[in-house]
Amino acid sequence: MVFGRRPPAPLLLARFSGLRRGACGRAMAPPRCFALELPGCTLAHFAVGDEAPDARPDPGVAALLGPPGRSYSLSVPEAGGAGCAARVRAARLHQRLLHQLRRGPFRRCQLRRLLCYRPGGGAGGLQHGFLLRDPRDSPDTRSALLALLDACPEAPRPSLAEFSGDPLCRLWQLPWERRDGQGWRQLGRERVVPVPEPALHPVVPDLPSAGVFPHREAARAVLEACTSFIPEARAVLDLVDQCPEQVQKGKFPVIVIEGLDATGKTTVTQSVSDSLKAVLLKSPPSCISQWRKVFDDEPTIIRRAFYSLGNYIVASEIAKESTKSPVIVDRYWHSTATYTIATEGRSVLPADGEPWLPRG
Repeated sequence: MVFGRRPPAPLLLARFSGLRRGACGRAMAPPRCFALELPGCTLAHFAVGDEAPDARPDPGVAALLGPPGRSYSLSVPEAGGAGCAARVRAARLHQRLLHQLRRGPFRRCQLRRLLCYRPGGGAGGLQHGFLLRDPRDSPDTRSALLALLDACPEAPRPSLAEFSGDPLCRLWQLPWERRDGQGWRQLGRERVVPVPEPALHPVVPDLPSAGVFPHREAARAVLEACTSFIPEARAVLDLVDQCPEQVQKGKFPVIVIEGLDATGKTTVTQSVSDSLKAVLLKSPPSCISQWRKVFDDEPTIIRRAFYSLGNYIVASEIAKESTKSPVIVDRYWHSTATYTIATEGRSVLPADGEPWLPRG
């Protein structure tokens, strides 16, 4: 099974007799799966490695990876088992690459989000990256990419590969490796094959550790890793540490009003608060809202940790104020979680009651 037109019958026989193995000889290794974002936030899935027997080729993948033109992939290792500091470094490197790939010699190229994930899912196995397509197949694009990676001080560096088609309408991935003192070299080639769409969006297993944090300490650990380069992170942590870990709502009702931007929430919350003689609270709370711009400019994992910790501060305020009067809250945890799932999960949202959703 190939991307593009069906091969003649003799090629099908040759494919099963070893033609797929390529120079690296790893046809039986588990595939590395990729999710490529297409226009309209839909996803196309493919793999490098062994072909899944029930998968169908996606013409969208062939159009972006095959000729004419040339495509390149860059993936940033997440180092999922190495703690928050490694994940924060990877996220900041990913964001810096995004800014650089939108400038200079890359402006004539098409840039799309690319995710590398484990075939069976699981937290910590996700790598965020990009697919850069050069419609003119200019050698300057490859040279600029290699120079860009040479300038990355982080270890390990992002991985780089390019895609190539052959006269038989097959697609191949050609990975690049940098040898210290010896420059860059290609490491043979591996076959690009179709894979079935996974049951859940690839980012779902990672959301509890990178966006919808299941408890306060998970979000706190992220900002703790940011204090060396974001001074405001320490101020937020100090405010969070002043909040009791266990709080209980008072006897008065608490009403949360959610909604999209510019839909009249401020008017409604103020009106309801006046009518009920209630205390009006907002998320993020006023004590940290002056730092929103600082964190909004940071990668997702840092930005989400900031807003998540803001909800814990609001929870402490709710517990205190609800002992004296009704409380109206302008947005709360629901907005934070929903926005994260919708923007990170893109077009594949979890079904109602999915067990992976963090509780509390």
